[in-house]
Amino acid sequence: MKISIITVCWNSEKYLGTAIDSILNQTYENIEYIIVDGGSSDKTQDIIKQYEPLFKGKMKWISEKDNGIYDAMNKGISMSSGDIVGLLNSDDFFISKTALDKIAKTFSTKNVDCVYADLYYVKEEDTNKIVRKWITGNKRPFNKGWHPAHPTFYVKKDIYNKYGNFNLNYKIAADFEIMLRFLEKYSITSYYLKEIILKMRLGGESNKSFKNIKTGKDEILHAFKINNINVPFYYPYKRWLSKISQYLFR
Repeated sequence: MKISIITVCWNSEKYLGTAIDSILNQTYENIEYIIVDGGSSDKTQDIIKQYEPLFKGKMKWISEKDNGIYDAMNKGISMSSGDIVGLLNSDDFFISKTALDKIAKTFSTKNVDCVYADLYYVKEEDTNKIVRKWITGNKRPFNKGWHPAHPTFYVKKDIYNKYGNFNLNYKIAADFEIMLRFLEKYSITSYYLKEIILKMRLGGESNKSFKNIKTGKDEILHAFKINNINVPFYYPYKRWLSKISQYLFR
């Protein structure tokens, strides 16, 4: 079973090496690593070229202008040849060398369409400082405030082929919409791997400003609408309450 891991990046020289190292350190060998660079002007491409020989033919990469992060992710999915597809952000990294082993084993033994797990949000400069523990838990309705952590979401390539890629009408919440579409609208089978598999640095696009927070909220409500899923008026508040409960005040 081949796993394709996709990293999209743009001017990511600061942390990209850490993400790549965490993939190189994986004990699972049947992988394909795809980097989609948006035409970086810093040393990102030099870093990619430096690491490429270490993958011994298992890396593909392109560097060209794109129409945003989700367009880049779609490019990566189109380039992928694995049975399973997952995405690793350029400033995130696996915390265990056996993460992909466990994901592959879960797909094999549980015979499901997707697998998701847990993650830590950490300080950007000090990744030992945990800010939020995202414990996803077993599947529940999205309109109850639940959804998987997208960086832990691994899906069979056939599901993308059947139900489509990221919706480029969304600038912030296309990851939410695609999980909603797959898991709720089309009811793909899933399994919760109860394990923290990666660390995610704070600073995501959806939380950079009040404007982005509002845009994200509006896009999420629109995602429910286009997928014909009813959502109660109090949904945004319930979703934020579930997030707040995961923060570690330390």
